[in-house]
Amino acid sequence: MTRNASDIIENIVAQHAEDAAFLWLQRDVAVREPHYSLADLAKLDNRVEANIDGLRIAGDAGWKICKEQLVWEEPGEVFAVAVLAFESGDDARIQEVLELGSSTYELSRGVISAVGWIPHQKADKHIAKLMASESPDLRRIGLAASSIHRKDPGQALVDAYKDENPLLRARAFKAVGELGRISLASSLQYKLPAEEEKCQFACAWTLALFGYEGAIPKLKTIALKGESHSEDATKMAVRRMQPASASAWIKEMSQSSEHIRKAVIGAGAGGDPATIPWLISLMAKDEIARVAGESFSMITGVDIAYDDLEGEWPEGFEAGPTESPEDEEVAMDSDEDLPWPEPELIQKRWDLNKSNFQTGKRYLIGKPITPEWCQQVLREGKQRQRAAAAIELAILSPGTPLFEVRAPGFRQKQMLAIKTKNV
Repeated sequence: MTRNASDIIENIVAQHAEDAAFLWLQRDVAVREPHYSLADLAKLDNRVEANIDGLRIAGDAGWKICKEQLVWEEPGEVFAVAVLAFESGDDARIQEVLELGSSTYELSRGVISAVGWIPHQKADKHIAKLMASESPDLRRIGLAASSIHRKDPGQALVDAYKDENPLLRARAFKAVGELGRISLASSLQYKLPAEEEKCQFACAWTLALFGYEGAIPKLKTIALKGESHSEDATKMAVRRMQPASASAWIKEMSQSSEHIRKAVIGAGAGGDPATIPWLISLMAKDEIARVAGESFSMITGVDIAYDDLEGEWPEGFEAGPTESPEDEEVAMDSDEDLPWPEPELIQKRWDLNKSNFQTGKRYLIGKPITPEWCQQVLREGKQRQRAAAAIELAILSPGTPLFEVRAPGFRQKQMLAIKTKNV
């Protein structure tokens, strides 16, 4: 049976909708992956944009098919249809997207990403409407999108961190740091002790970014609780502590099997080469070997895979869920994309190069932390390294906005003045 042209076109448009949603989910993970560079992210984002463009060209048919995909109630599908809705300026379409997109925290991520995806000159009017809404969920979406663009919403930000809604307050506290609103630090200091638990991380993180030492004990407490923000709390606390104090805390955490992983991650964030011998010793422990290798690389700049310092997957070791029906572990292997370090080879490499490092000084992928080096890491590093460089750069220049390493890759390249080679 021969299909007519309209059927073929509809199938092509449907494929664009499915691919846009799937690729968004892929890039949502990629922005935090250890093996993705800015070039890799930009390439992936260009694929997302190409599929969105196919939906734009399809006009009403693209909207209709994207809208049908919402039955899955996934953030990727919400992202695709939200881009079309906000770009169209059609109030009815926007309202339809917002009703579903604000119904759960997870779905709201797709809406936020969509407003963050489109150019700010097009997003600005939508952000203003969202932040003027009576709904705290919509105000949170508007504030998060404004922060992605690193555009200060002014009084609306102050109003948000005083709001009764804890999710909106938490997002506002984080935005104060991301936007570099250091003038608000003094008022946040008074809020930190009284804030409820879900807001304390965001408040303490921003205060620590601005150099408020009183936030460090709160971050340490959050880190040891082992909840969703524990690793980020560990990294920020270590970055703002004196190297000797940071080393002592890392050593204390390392004594507990519950906190050993955070201790290793903290060592990488701290950047003190004094921790290198300890990190190398941990590379012989299967459960922690790969993250120890990543922290070693974060300090020294050694690329374990590229420099042929990689070992084999340990015989009998299983990470993440297994095929056994009796296995209750369902979490994926969080270190899946990290190479297996070979301790003997890495020890030899360290012996050859350790004279280039000074104990008690902080390093980021092989060099002392300076504004110039952080800028270079933003251009050439991998995503986790780039995220570290962005924070270090904000610490070095208090009051400047935090570079957004999760923004669309093509936009980041423009901001960093990276020329794209013609392929």
